[in-house]
Amino acid sequence: MARQMWALVLLTLVAGCGGPTAEPVVPSSGTPETSTSAAPSTSPSLAPSSTSTPDAGERVAVPVYYVAETPAGFRLQREFHSVVTSDPASAAVREMLAGPTGADPDYRTYWPPGSALREPVHREGGAIVVDLGGVGPTRMGTELAEVTVQQLVFTVQGALQSTDPVRLLVDGAPAHDLWGAVDLTAPVGRGDPYAVRSLVQIDSPADGARVGREVEVRGEAAVFEATVLWEVLRDGELVQKGVASTAEGQRFAPFAFTVTLEPGEYTLRIREDDPSGGEGRPVLSDDKRITVA
Repeated sequence: MARQMWALVLLTLVAGCGGPTAEPVVPSSGTPETSTSAAPSTSPSLAPSSTSTPDAGERVAVPVYYVAETPAGFRLQREFHSVVTSDPASAAVREMLAGPTGADPDYRTYWPPGSALREPVHREGGAIVVDLGGVGPTRMGTELAEVTVQQLVFTVQGALQSTDPVRLLVDGAPAHDLWGAVDLTAPVGRGDPYAVRSLVQIDSPADGARVGREVEVRGEAAVFEATVLWEVLRDGELVQKGVASTAEGQRFAPFAFTVTLEPGEYTLRIREDDPSGGEGRPVLSDDKRITVA
């Protein structure tokens, strides 16, 4: 029953993540599956927490955004991390800064090594205040710097279910800019999600998950005519392919499909349809490696 409840929780959370609105609170009842589960499962899987000593509190799933390098430039991708905390926003920021990648190695964080949250995330004067230390000089272009700051904005806003702008402090003090590229003289608002986020996203199973033969794939996409194209590959060879539909076209909306696979290692891949026939921007995609047991 706990697994069924958590599956419903994650589906509800994903359904509320579209567009400029923030992620809703995840009820704490039940224990989420993680990609490190020893037994096969078709329940939605969450990326394991990388926080070594979680805060006291309840188990929740927090959205953590990362930067992916796509054919269309840098875009944000999202993972849900299972953490035990009484402060989801601070926990989400710590998860974001914990390593060079998320559970998916294609999802990266470009914050300099040693970047850390100095004080708990809090609200003040209509803004969300995030105080970071260790964000010294780093070599990155303006585009990547802006997306990296948006990574933080989307993460804390998602954890707090808020669209309030983010005031970023550096070592406890206001900063004029970050890395000479991003203006910090005013709180930073959320960028246009259709320009900042990848338009296709697999939320479950997590990359590296061990699953049963009936593989339930869930995610979110903002795609033409609500059409998500999917395929399953094994050793680079196509095994199955199909089409899934989102709840609404051209807006971030959830989708789900189930595929039956023999035991083995596979890559799940989704992509958007291309009505331009190659004349428009490059097609966006997302993939996850899974083991079917």
